Amino acid sequence: MKRILAVDDNDDILEVLRYILEDSGYVVDTLSDGHLLFDKIKEHTPDLILLDIMLGDMDGRALCKDIKTQWDTQGIPVILVSASHDVAATLNQYGAPDDFVAKPFDLDVLLNIIQRQLASKAA
Repeated sequence: MKRILAVDDNDDILEVLRYILEDSGYVVDTLSDGHLLFDKIKEHTPDLILLDIMLGDMDGRALCKDIKTQWDTQGIPVILVSASHDVAATLNQYGAPDDFVAKPFDLDVLLNIIQRQLASKAA
């Protein structure tokens, strides 16, 4: 089973994501504090990370760049999620996420993006 790490400072969103993703057959870890991201990655290396852009005093785009520029985490697909930012135009930049989903997201769209990213990682 594939493991997904969902990172969002809103516990209600994390609860919904956990329910949806577990119902779809994924193992789900959640994290509400971006400061603990790399500790959580080391604890259970995820197959994919769903990362909110607005994480209290942290910017998910900066965390994504950190993930994508470190040799031990750069291969983990990262999907940025946000209601207030459109980062689709930056998907090809250095340290960019693998994909982007806008909030509120359609569940089928989110699941399709997750499946596509996991399939491309396996290829």
